[in-house]
Amino acid sequence: MQPRNMSMSGVVDLAAVKAAGEAKAKAEQARAESARQGGSGADAAAAGAVPPSALVIDVDEAGFERDVLQLSNEVPVVLDFWAEWCEPCKQLSPLLERLTVEAAGRVVLAKIDVDANQMLMQQFGIQGIPAVFAVVAGQVLPLFQGVVPEQQIRETLAQLVQVAEERFGLIGLQVDPAAEGAPAASAGAAAPPAGPYDALLEAAVVALDAGDLGGAVQAYKNVLADDPANMEAKLGLAQAELLSRVQHMNPQAVREAAAANPRDPQAQIAAADLDLVGGHVEDAFGRLVDTVRVTAGDERDAVRVRLLELFEVIGADDPRVSAARTALARVLF
Repeated sequence: MQPRNMSMSGVVDLAAVKAAGEAKAKAEQARAESARQGGSGADAAAAGAVPPSALVIDVDEAGFERDVLQLSNEVPVVLDFWAEWCEPCKQLSPLLERLTVEAAGRVVLAKIDVDANQMLMQQFGIQGIPAVFAVVAGQVLPLFQGVVPEQQIRETLAQLVQVAEERFGLIGLQVDPAAEGAPAASAGAAAPPAGPYDALLEAAVVALDAGDLGGAVQAYKNVLADDPANMEAKLGLAQAELLSRVQHMNPQAVREAAAANPRDPQAQIAAADLDLVGGHVEDAFGRLVDTVRVTAGDERDAVRVRLLELFEVIGADDPRVSAARTALARVLF
């Protein structure tokens, strides 16, 4: 892998993601929920928020897997290869740090001293510094080498965030704006939505228990109409819609169709829904990742979007979701 200037559009065909708006909207809603839950510094810490200083980290060979590869399943990680003796690095690194903090948790910057981490330098094939890469869902993308204009870096980071959100539903980290003297939220920031929604959520659960999937879907949608980032309603809606899709399926016919048509995206999507409802989570994820591998264009994107929907049913913290995100990245990039 040789470092080189590279447009993100050369890695991922952004024009081929017409259905990606759904994944992006979900990412934005989740980020809004994180911001809403943040509140005071204590509340934000309880919700898993990090201070701005945690967005820029020093990484070595021993911690690379934990601090970069694993973290890249939550947020794009930008790698800055530098050295103390490198004068261009002294121009670029502060700029990258500032833009990372401005991105407010959508990216993390990992600084790697090449003198102290020769093995990483060799593994990345770096011939000159500064050299900048990104890691998204475990996959490495070369971004640029040398000092480049600030506007170009901004555009590259914006494309990186877009790819992470639309392709993988990665929403980044929640940042505590009250920590370390960070600027307070603007006066025009939206107020938390009204609530509580206990009655509506309870109605949805009752409808589910009674087998009234349409009623459950509508009850969850009623909550989300007022509070689009309500995580309980989002999870419930994803589960209710999944159950609705499989309610009238003939399992034997669906599985026979999937076995006979391994490249048919709709056949594989239906079978994956059945897999998930039956508790075969890894089978469902693996089936759709394999289908992404053998399809293209709108068909591929329909499979990818369904996979992101199934991630929501299971939950982002589940290790099976993290593993599937990494597998998806391998077939997309």
